[in-house]
Amino acid sequence: MTIRAALRTATSQLGEVSDTPRLDAELLMAHALGTTRDALILRHLDAPTPPAFEDLLTRRLAHEPVAYITGSRDFWTISLHVAPGVLIPRPDSETLIEAAVEHFAGTPGPRSVLDLGTGSGALLLAALAEWPAATGIGIDASDSAIAIARDNVRRLDMTDRARIERGGWSGRGGPHDLILCNPPYIGTEEALPREVADWEPATALFAGADGLDDYRAIAAVLRPQLGAGGVACIEIGASQADSAGALFVDQGFAVSLRRDLAGRARCLVVT
Repeated sequence: MTIRAALRTATSQLGEVSDTPRLDAELLMAHALGTTRDALILRHLDAPTPPAFEDLLTRRLAHEPVAYITGSRDFWTISLHVAPGVLIPRPDSETLIEAAVEHFAGTPGPRSVLDLGTGSGALLLAALAEWPAATGIGIDASDSAIAIARDNVRRLDMTDRARIERGGWSGRGGPHDLILCNPPYIGTEEALPREVADWEPATALFAGADGLDDYRAIAAVLRPQLGAGGVACIEIGASQADSAGALFVDQGFAVSLRRDLAGRARCLVVT
């Protein structure tokens, strides 16, 4: 079967498990070929289907996320290694980097960046790519996340600018010019898609019955970590602007909201 025909068949099958079946099929096929999606579409559609594609498709039909199958995910201007044990970076989280860029517009940018709950290192490393003079620390409590984030630091050749350490919401060192944080914010009784619930780490998803437990902890320890003139950009769920924001207001912070490209509440801008 040609790749063109295999993609048509796979797209039909993946319609049962994915909102983006054609994209998923193309990404898996490109991975099986060891090429990029662009190169696949431009040069390989009439080539024979590689044998590896069938196994990759079977895994996706079992709801395994594409990023775990291919082992990579693009985020902001960088490409990251991802695997079970860390959340898959999502475009919605780029809203935090956009908010930081806006905050530091017209300035040399942050010198010191702290990423609380760094996971794959996505937010920290995206910020360091944005501001080449900055250095930063990523903090996580998970052994798996620490290993993956350190691997991404090496892959992106940032070992002289970024370090990944074990810790909690109290961070390390400081104060910092920019604090980034995508904490768990899903309520324990909330339903999630199978590819999230079955594959991504629960410790990075759930935050008590109302999804606010980690915001309560972060708000209480944020003040000494944030430098004068600095900003903390903190991801929230789409319905949490008021409830999460109030926790930081109660600690004496000024809080504004930034929405993602779909218009949903996504980032608390805390100063």
